[in-house]
Amino acid sequence: MTTPRPTPAIDRIDDLDALRGFALLGILLVNIAFFASAYHGSGLTDPAFDGWWDRFVPGLVRTLCETKFYLLFSFLFGYSFSLQMESARRAGSAFVPRYLRRSAGLALLGIGHALLLFHGDILLTYALLGLLLLALRDVTPKTAVYLSIVLLAATALSWALVGLAIGETDPMVPTPEIHAAVERVTAAYRSSIGTTIAQHALEMRSTMWLLLGLIQAPCALAMFLLGLAAAKGHYFTRLAGQRKQLWRMLALGTPIGLAGAWCYNTLNTPPVQPGSSLLGLAISILTAPALTGAYVAALLLFLHHPKGKGAALGAWLAPAGRMALTNYLLQSVVCAYVFTAWGWALMGALAPPQVFLFALLIYLAQLWLSRWWMRSHGYGPVEWLLRALTHGRRPPWRRMTGQP
Repeated sequence: MTTPRPTPAIDRIDDLDALRGFALLGILLVNIAFFASAYHGSGLTDPAFDGWWDRFVPGLVRTLCETKFYLLFSFLFGYSFSLQMESARRAGSAFVPRYLRRSAGLALLGIGHALLLFHGDILLTYALLGLLLLALRDVTPKTAVYLSIVLLAATALSWALVGLAIGETDPMVPTPEIHAAVERVTAAYRSSIGTTIAQHALEMRSTMWLLLGLIQAPCALAMFLLGLAAAKGHYFTRLAGQRKQLWRMLALGTPIGLAGAWCYNTLNTPPVQPGSSLLGLAISILTAPALTGAYVAALLLFLHHPKGKGAALGAWLAPAGRMALTNYLLQSVVCAYVFTAWGWALMGALAPPQVFLFALLIYLAQLWLSRWWMRSHGYGPVEWLLRALTHGRRPPWRRMTGQP
């Protein structure tokens, strides 16, 4: 058996980390809106913040971020799954027990995250879907791609049919009852830690199982499979050095992705009509992977610029991506402290542009903290804990001298 050359592997991992670091921004911009206002996701606009900028900023996030960045994380999850299999093979250890321990740890983190901090947690979903990926780990790259396409198409078609069946029979109008319900949710998140946890549990039982289980889960699994196929074909390594292929992906994905994103935003701009909203969702399910791919191509093109112009950006993004799990949870910790009863309880108090700027500040702080931390540590704090559980032994806490 021939040993892979070290240079491409290192480049590939750096690219993966940089993409994870980039994805953290999109995830934060989407998630922070749920922390900042109970009106987000209700189909209505907060009457206290109804100016032009107050509508433009959420529309921008809906168009460019919603349904796109969790796809990137999912693709990278599937790619990393293959790397973990290869790592276990090189170490001569059984992969399945190791991966099951990792999934159990991820599930526990997800349950705690969902109940204590953010009911929109994706970690538990990833842990459960990872078991399906484990069962499908031996499929060929061609079969994995085929299954992902079928999953996306079937999910989009299902929600399009539901949207057409609903039609405009149940339009969303700003009634006093809906506003009163939003006020009750806001009061729960601002009252006490106990009511905050209870509201998280209620949200998980009433709505999040639908969003995560019937929308995000099949799309995430599809991207898992695409990532698995890409890793098996060493596609990522080859792609990083093929600028023409990246330009082709960018040129193809941008118009398709932006057209779908525009439809999604238009059909989900408050006040939302449920039938139209689901049609917009179906369009987004089909086209969001194209825009996600365009983001990937654009970033890789810049990171691998012939004159080295992207090196500085990669040096900031990669450390954040290497501790992406820690950063994902840290985002929720900060947002929960600022917007719920865990701290300042400012839910409903900040306008969307203020929330957007606050998200950028959090992200910039995370880039700095991640770079500082990774100078002297091999893993982020949560990654260290998960790795210890996965391997059944305590990994080094500090980076060893000479370690890359």
